[in-house]
Amino acid sequence: MIVLGDTLRDLPGLVHGFSTREGGVSAGIYASLNCGVGSKDNQEHVAENRTRFAGQLGTTPENLVSLYQVHSPDVVVVEEPWARTDAPKADALVTSRAGLALGVLSADCVPVLFADHESKIVGAAHAGWRGALSGVLEATIDAMVHLGAERGRISTCIGPAISQQVYEVGNEFRENFLEEDSKSSGFFHQKNGQERPHFDLKGYVATRLKTAGAGNVDDLKLCTYRDTKRFFSYRRSCHRNEADYGRQISAIMIK
Repeated sequence: MIVLGDTLRDLPGLVHGFSTREGGVSAGIYASLNCGVGSKDNQEHVAENRTRFAGQLGTTPENLVSLYQVHSPDVVVVEEPWARTDAPKADALVTSRAGLALGVLSADCVPVLFADHESKIVGAAHAGWRGALSGVLEATIDAMVHLGAERGRISTCIGPAISQQVYEVGNEFRENFLEEDSKSSGFFHQKNGQERPHFDLKGYVATRLKTAGAGNVDDLKLCTYRDTKRFFSYRRSCHRNEADYGRQISAIMIK
């Protein structure tokens, strides 16, 4: 049900996990551990799935907080849990409070978990191409530093996300992206015979994290699109003409 990152797993006083789609109660295209409240799945099933995931972390579903994600660079400092209906619109969370599990949802976009275990400050970010380009990763690190973390001490882990091999984009996408970030050309690759370039979103995220000063950047190297058994994928669901898709959840918590 949960995949762990090697670096974060070894940090004392913290727990974390990247969910798979296995071990839940949802059915059909949502089978089985769909944690996406924004999906069209039976919400009782989603609630049970989130309860199971929270239990794996050692907390309650009430203390598993997530956002209304909007592909922004916005970060929320979490002081206490909120009701789902009160979830702020943002794409990253940070906290220094023990017992609060910070969760982000994804289904091809990159989930990133952050931790400075010495200062006991953690964060979680949802980074699609829009969020990564607009600075959500840097904003998360900045927010942690503001709380007292040391930039070079922050360990990060990139969770399951779409890989470059299957992330085909349009030439217009590449041109628009390069207009915003002229240094990003190396993350686009177009093999002979391919009509369109492929974008390395995870590599781009890793480079932004390193440039922002993160002390350690780990990548699980898991592809949501290709691993049909373990992960939901938005793009795969589109290619299959499915009506909707499930979401993974990734979370980190100070014990």
